[in-house]
Amino acid sequence: MVIPLSSGTLRATLIADKSFVIAEVDKRIYGSFIEHLGRAVYGGIYEPGHPTSGPSGFRDDVKSLVRELDVPIIRYPGGNFVSGYNWEDGVGPVEQRPRRLELAWRTIEPNEVGTNEFMKWAKEAGSEVMMAVNLGTRGVDAARNLLEYCNHPGGTYWSDLRRSHGVEQPHKIKTWCLGNEMDGPWQIGQKTAVEYGRLAYETGKAMRLIDPDIELVSCGSSSSAMPTFPEWEAVTLEHTYDVADYVSLHQYYGNRDNDSANFLARSMDLEHFIRTVTATCDYIKAKKRSKKTMYLSFDEWNVWYHSNESDTKIDPWTIGPPQLEDHYNFEDALLIGSMLITFLRHADRVKMACLAQLVNVIAPIMTEAGGAAWKQTIFYPYLHASKYGRGVSLQPIVNSPKYDAQDYTDVPYLDSAIVHNEETYELTIFAVNRHLEEGLHLKADVRGFEGYTLIEHIVLKHDDLKAVNTPTEQRVQPVQAAGTVCKDGYVETLLSKASWNVIRLGKA
Repeated sequence: MVIPLSSGTLRATLIADKSFVIAEVDKRIYGSFIEHLGRAVYGGIYEPGHPTSGPSGFRDDVKSLVRELDVPIIRYPGGNFVSGYNWEDGVGPVEQRPRRLELAWRTIEPNEVGTNEFMKWAKEAGSEVMMAVNLGTRGVDAARNLLEYCNHPGGTYWSDLRRSHGVEQPHKIKTWCLGNEMDGPWQIGQKTAVEYGRLAYETGKAMRLIDPDIELVSCGSSSSAMPTFPEWEAVTLEHTYDVADYVSLHQYYGNRDNDSANFLARSMDLEHFIRTVTATCDYIKAKKRSKKTMYLSFDEWNVWYHSNESDTKIDPWTIGPPQLEDHYNFEDALLIGSMLITFLRHADRVKMACLAQLVNVIAPIMTEAGGAAWKQTIFYPYLHASKYGRGVSLQPIVNSPKYDAQDYTDVPYLDSAIVHNEETYELTIFAVNRHLEEGLHLKADVRGFEGYTLIEHIVLKHDDLKAVNTPTEQRVQPVQAAGTVCKDGYVETLLSKASWNVIRLGKA
């Protein structure tokens, strides 16, 4: 089939070659996050009495959607929540656990779900856990005790306490966050860079004495807009570089000005953020004469702005109020796709990433109390990347027309990443067409993949950028694109205006 083109059709080209290797994709870039916030836990993953909940109170319908996404790692229990959390409140007999004023989000925390319950749920959902420790109101002692409780086999006070709570075998949690957003004035126990760096180093040092095999994440800046960025990274890493394996990045975007062209270009800001943190890490590496490379954990990222106004109207001191419940539209899904593409293009340094969050709270999965669980628009690019973005990330050589937006210049209409799965002989091209009015003719050179043929071309598109999904109607969902051809080592297709595309090739 020949794709008909008019003289005014926008054209882009792409070259995919096995030699243009960026790095092996760490599957943990498709991680997520569950915090004791809003209806993420209470009314989200956990709802006793729901028709799909068993004796443990966890919803099987939600768990099924998490398994569909194939989420490899989930950050827990926060977030801002962890900076005021006493982990001991969440273990032992549930009926003996205290209710606490939760200061980060001004709710009541009943502690019905804690460490052991969440670890069991995550295992059933097919996910590992990235555990965060409280370096806001607490420090070395609480962190080392929690690690001993979770990871030590037995024969000590804290490990035997776990066993007395019905968990005979250790959880063996590998990845640990040394606090959360400690640069933020909103954080309980905010620290200066030097204060945090010293505390994080001493905490990490003690934790490694208990379990030398753990991975540690040092807190980076809460966003690239922080006035202390990237000085915070430079100062804190002076202290934590030798004990930590990763530095964290957090970033959320919104479209408050209703400027869709500018909004879809915000992944260029993400690109700059990653490059700046990488450069700062490498500066400290050089300064310390270290042979170790510091990797990046983008453990909070998403679109977040729709719910800001409604959150100001929530009464304090309730359990599981509907906080941060953004209802995502189609253009949000497009930016999520571009953010995932950006992570793939930096697979050499970004080794973990957590879409924040997973259920109800700025989430791809929503639930109705007593009713159904359903998929938001952002569910789909996240699903596609997790399913088909595993393997080796290849550097795409792109020639694309560009545009200027309010905050960005020379924005390519074609945003793309390529993943080659050598084990399954599959090649996946992820592509976003940022043009809001016109399709984009793509000609991709895949001659280096001899014998590969088209498996499918999945597209997420909609004429209304503001279209949303609801519990009863999936207005935005993927379909199979028509007209895509793979012939003589080239893939040709017309990418629909404002669309997310997954072009899959395979070899029999």
